[in-house]
Parts: sequence; C-alpha cells; structure tokens
Amino acid sequence: MNGQNLSLQVHPLTEYIQQHFNMHYTQDESYYLLDAQGEDACVYLGIRTGTDALAMIQALKEAQTGDKPFPAEAYINRIPVKKHDHLLIPAGTVHCSGANTMVLEISATPYIFTFKLWDWGRLDLDGRPRPIHLEHGAANIQWYRNTEWVHENLVNAVTIVYESGQGTVERTGLHEREFLDTYRVSTAAELPIRRNGSVHMLNLVEGGRAVLVSEDGSFAPMELHYAETCIVPEAAGAYRICSPDKVPVRMVIACVRG
Repeated sequence: MNGQNLSLQVHPLTEYIQQHFNMHYTQDESYYLLDAQGEDACVYLGIRTGTDALAMIQALKEAQTGDKPFPAEAYINRIPVKKHDHLLIPAGTVHCSGANTMVLEISATPYIFTFKLWDWGRLDLDGRPRPIHLEHGAANIQWYRNTEWVHENLVNAVTIVYESGQGTVERTGLHEREFLDTYRVSTAAELPIRRNGSVHMLNLVEGGRAVLVSEDGSFAPMELHYAETCIVPEAAGAYRICSPDKVPVRMVIACVRG
C-alpha cells in the first residue's frame, strides 16, 4: 500500500526451465487480492489484443537504455481489481501487481524463476536501470494470452463446489497448466474440509480470526488471524474451519492438484 508497481515480469515455461536451467518445475502462481485501495488499483496481466510482438520487445529494449519509459498500458492489459479478486498467472504470462494492492501470492516457488522485463524506470545503485532478463523473458512470453483470453481464463475463474446453510466452498483456480489448486471457504459457523491426499496451506483472507479443529483430535484447536498462513499436513487428517465469533470468515486453501 502507498508503494509502487512490482516489476513487469514473466515466469518460464516448464519446457524452457528444463532445457536451459536443468530444473524440473517452474513458477506458476496467482494473485489473491487481500485488499485494494482507490479507483486506480490494478494488476497488469497478459498482452493487449493487437500487440505487435516485435514492437513491444523493441520498446522494452529502448526503455532499458534509459532513453524513454516503456509504455506498459499500450502493450499490457491493465486489470482493475478489488478485494477478494483472484487472478491466475500460469508461466509464460506477462504480469505484475500494481500500487495500492495487497496481494497474497500463491506460488509453486516464490523467488527462483522470474525474468524481469521492465522495472518502471527505477535505478540501481550505479544510477542505471536495474538489470532485467529480456532475452529469457521474450523467449517465454505467450503472445496468444491477449485481452479476451485473459478475462476468459485468468480473472475470477470461480466455481461453487459446495454450498449449504453452514457456508460455501468455491474453487478459485488454478489454470490447467498449473499443479496447484486453490479453494475459498466461507462460513459464519463451521464447515468441514475434505482432504484430497495433499498438504493444505491456508490463509485467512476475511475476518479477525478463525479456528481449525481436528475431527479426531489429531491436533489441538489452532487459531488463525487475518492474513496469517498455516500448513495442515495430510497426516493431520480431517478438520473443520470454525468462526468462533459467529461472523463471516473466509479462508483460502492451496493444495497440490489431485
């Protein structure tokens, strides 16, 4: 909040990271909006329809010399966002979070596989534009992920999995190329969580506190506060998400796709 845009970037395709860096998986991720302030809150995601690939790469090269800034909104989709929006970012999709957004980044790995394309004119300690990885980045941009494709596939792709008087479970991602899956649980009472053979990583995205209760006493009740994250191993067994104050709470669960 009250900061700046993240650097414009792209993550490598699995095939590319295997061939060039001998790694076996890449950085697929998504942005869950914990909060967003002001009418200008946004995420940059995918290529604008009609973009000329060669012209965009040339503009990025010119920006890196410091002669003129990269006109991001001429080439990249600027997606207005609000609290609880969920944007999916499969590898190969150009993206960055905008200023005045608080983003929960759900990612296969948080730091290794990032190719920077543009850093909004920010300078390094030597007074020159910060280093980027344009050659690698350009080789991984998926140019077909244009405006229409992004809105159809990556913005709030939410489906209801379960709904009752006790609450709802929604699937909020991820894209078919990603091995992670995400669910949003909403309740003002308590709701049992089905295990799927995977570790669960949970973050409280709405409400002051929620409590995780083991169905068979495998672990003591655990209280989770807003924006806190915890891990529930598969071996911990079945559990419930409870709202001790009987007010609406929302929890995002990330797990490995079954």
